Amino acid sequence: MKQFLFILLVSGISFCASAQKEKKQPYQKDSTLPSFKMLLTDSTTWFNSDELPKDKPVVMVYFNPECGHCQLTAHEFMEKADAFKDVFFVWITYRATMDEIKRFGSDSKMMDASNVKLGKELQYTIVPFYGVQYTPYIAVYNATGKLLKTFDGGTDPDTVMGLLKQ
Repeated sequence: MKQFLFILLVSGISFCASAQKEKKQPYQKDSTLPSFKMLLTDSTTWFNSDELPKDKPVVMVYFNPECGHCQLTAHEFMEKADAFKDVFFVWITYRATMDEIKRFGSDSKMMDASNVKLGKELQYTIVPFYGVQYTPYIAVYNATGKLLKTFDGGTDPDTVMGLLKQ
């Protein structure tokens, strides 16, 4: 009986240890931009990953319009819009209504920015691709479409700009 309990205990510990190993997220296996499709704020126009510029850095931001940190991050990036004129931004969400997304874009002054696409994905691909835990989630890609770094919970514009200048 003691041997059985010992074997059961060792088996349980081994199982728990192997279960705690982190699974690699898809972005960690493939450093290229994910395939996605999102509905823009006009509620009629679609934008997808095939339309991303091929010669500019891309910053993907998964956000929640009601998230205070997301709102602050959007304002900080838009305040430094001139520094990012050669960077393409995709601000994408999933659960928000289009009215919430429009209000977010209007409040942060990104609605008229030519290098920003703001919208809602309907197929829930971004969160599982990156394993998003916190918003804003920022993924920075260089001009050739290779991932440079991700920030779960966001970062500031200066950090992103420094990363892009390397």
